Order: sequence, then C-alpha cells, then structure tokens
Amino acid sequence: MFSTFNQESFHSICDTLAAKDADLKRIIDNYGYPPMWSRPNTFESLVHIILEQQVSLASALAALNKLKEAVQEITPARVLQLSDAEFKACYFSRQKMAYTRCLAEAIFSGQINLEASENTTDDEVRQVLISIKGIGNWTVDVYLMFVLQRADIFPSGDLAAVLAFKKLKQLPKETTKDMLISLAEHWRPYRTVATMLLWHFYLSSRGKTISLPL
Repeated sequence: MFSTFNQESFHSICDTLAAKDADLKRIIDNYGYPPMWSRPNTFESLVHIILEQQVSLASALAALNKLKEAVQEITPARVLQLSDAEFKACYFSRQKMAYTRCLAEAIFSGQINLEASENTTDDEVRQVLISIKGIGNWTVDVYLMFVLQRADIFPSGDLAAVLAFKKLKQLPKETTKDMLISLAEHWRPYRTVATMLLWHFYLSSRGKTISLPL
C-alpha cells in the first residue's frame, strides 16, 4: 500500500510534523508553510525531471521550454521524430538526449504506463522506471513526490535536502547518507512533506523563492 497527500491535507501534515520535531516547527515559525510543489503525471514532467539531473533548475527549464517551442506539445511520438541536431538546438546534452529517447520509446511502446503508476506501490513504480536508461533513484524520488504525491519519500540523493538537513540538525559535514536516512525515519509516514520543509528552509534561508521542485 501507499499513502498520498494533497492540497487539503498538506498544512495539516506540516503541523503534525512540527508537533513531533521542534526543528521543523522552527522552519514554519520563521518562514511559513512551504509551497506544495507538484507536477502533472505526464511524459513532459518526467522529461523535465531528467533535465534537472545535476544542473540548475533554470538551465533545465530553459531546455524544456526550448523543446516545447520545437515540438509544440511534448509527447513521446513528437520527441522521437527529432534529430540529434534538433535536440542539441534545445540545449540537450548527448546523455540527456539518449535518456529522453529511451523514455519516449518505453512509453510509446507501452512498456511504461504512467497512468497505471498512480495505482501501484512506490516500490513497483521504482522498479519499472529504474529499468529505463538514465532514470535513477533521484529521478524516481522526485516523480513519486511531486507527480504522484506519495507521502513518505526521503530523497537521500538530493544535495539541497541533505545540506538543509545537516544545517537544520547541526550535524557534522561528514554525516553519512545512511545516518540521514536513519534520522529521517522519525518523520514517517510523512517524509515527503518533511523534505519539502527542508527545501523551504534551504531556499528561504538564502532569500530565494521558487515554484518548482529541486
């Protein structure tokens, strides 16, 4: 089974987390509630997440918008018609060009059914998506959190979340990923919303606001 959250339950979950973790409460007290970042369950959203791998959000969005200009509507069929040169003109690296094509082929052929993922468990979604070249755990985590709105995901591979976690809890820089995963257990069954609070802290403490997930 899996649990989800929505706009109606989001603030209530934030309050539940704040009641059990004084550090999370301090984020809300200082900066207010975080945005409830979300994206539609579409091929375009997954392409966007792939583009965000290891680059700035601004760079990823620029490439996505350029792709949208080129094909009008970002669908597997239209993307598969693009040449290498056309992809490059949309600021796609050779790697991300290959990843996007692999994803488009998987959806176009029926290997992946994004609509069906809404009714499958987190582990099942991960198993299917991670079989596609270029999709790793971070990409699956973001898809689960922001597209499917699964409530209990901690993206241990996300640099901003990790940095915010260490700063919030005053942890040593050398704190391991396994230790963070263990500490995040305290936030079950709402680790996704706890991570949104971490991102909110990361951005707000730097005077930044953004309407997209990291």
